[in-house]
Amino acid sequence: MKIIYKRQTTMKVAQFSRIGFIMAAAGSAVGLGNIWKFPYMTGEYGGGAFVLVYLITITFVGFSVMVAEMLVGALGRLDTVGSFEKLAPPNQKGWKYAGFMGFNGLIIMTFYSVVIGWIFYYLFEIFSGLPIQTDQAKAAFDALVGEKAGIQIFWHTVAVIIVGYIVHKGIKGGIEKFNLILMPTLLLILFGMLAYAMTLDGFSKAWDFMFASDWSKINSEAIVRAVGHSFFTLSLGMGAIMTYAASLPKNASITKTAFIVTFMDTLIALVAGLVIYSFLFHEGAPAAQGPGLVFISLPVVLSNFGTLGTVLALLFFLALAFAGLTSAISLVEPVVQYLIDRFGWTRHKAVIFSSLLYWLVGIGALLSYTKAWGALFSIGGKPLFDILEYTTDSILLPLGGLLIAIFVGYILQKERVYAALEHEMGEKYFNVWRFSIRYIAPIALVFMMLNLMGILNI
Repeated sequence: MKIIYKRQTTMKVAQFSRIGFIMAAAGSAVGLGNIWKFPYMTGEYGGGAFVLVYLITITFVGFSVMVAEMLVGALGRLDTVGSFEKLAPPNQKGWKYAGFMGFNGLIIMTFYSVVIGWIFYYLFEIFSGLPIQTDQAKAAFDALVGEKAGIQIFWHTVAVIIVGYIVHKGIKGGIEKFNLILMPTLLLILFGMLAYAMTLDGFSKAWDFMFASDWSKINSEAIVRAVGHSFFTLSLGMGAIMTYAASLPKNASITKTAFIVTFMDTLIALVAGLVIYSFLFHEGAPAAQGPGLVFISLPVVLSNFGTLGTVLALLFFLALAFAGLTSAISLVEPVVQYLIDRFGWTRHKAVIFSSLLYWLVGIGALLSYTKAWGALFSIGGKPLFDILEYTTDSILLPLGGLLIAIFVGYILQKERVYAALEHEMGEKYFNVWRFSIRYIAPIALVFMMLNLMGILNI
């Protein structure tokens, strides 16, 4: 085993550039949840009040765990299992099993690629015309999910092939190059749409919906949602950031890089919210959430804009596709790197194996929502799609983050952590971060996990 690791370490010369890593990590963080989840939560839980609570939680939970995860990757310079095994004390090598959090991303991809497939489908359906009534839009979406299994499998397969091709091209030729193109394009699309949204009557209402502070809506549920999103939105607990950090230039600042990624992730979520709700409120449409927001409500609203609405819909779904794809490649890379480092596989073989695995399970996940096959691909009456989503969101990802916090806060030698971060943070801020990673983040993650699992109802 050591021979394999030594050989792979010496051969692994491809590294991100600093800007390439920032774009890749931001691409991993910026996903579908930024566009259809965070904006609605902001309006639902007190607007500006929730934003303030979220910024506090993302500082002491999301940002703190991100620095810790990047640190493990930057010091280990291997796949997630190898990095834990390499950095753990000699008598605690069992920590290598924490590195299997890298497989969380592959589990997520079983249903995430299905959703990306829905987006691809809608990109082409836009040219056939936008639905003009909510009932029509809902019927079309329900028909896609419940009846058109073949079409879903086709677009799910397209998503798998695109992601596999990018990951196959490697760190420099695939992941970095892809993110250096798509992330700036995503920003350009969103800020261009924001500029147009600011000319609409609905913009002021969207601003109030998301930023007018209503502290009466800040309760324990809102805090749990803020903690949860601050963690999930940065793609933590699945080994993606750790795997990327293994190819981070050695002279790059972990703290500054983590801050930039966190800032970009939050900014994009806020901009997306302003754009979406400006369109909705301009037409007097109610605020919606989840898939219903982008697949039902928004197309109907944009149909009222005529030809411009078709262009806006096309741009929006392109942005959504870009956000989904940049996150997707980060979900697959940890397993690919594990197979390369642990077993000496070629990248080609590792990509083919991992892609086939989540492609097959993904077919079962999408069939679990169909009328014809739903019962066969359900367990205890619950669709496989929902089981996979619940297992990752409520158990595996928070557990992965908790293990990172404990490992860096209690297992990894303090002197080694201090030597790596003190020159970036200074002693004062290092102590604040260390307190957060040892106490605040673990408590918040346990509290969140128990709540999501229904063990602790608040």
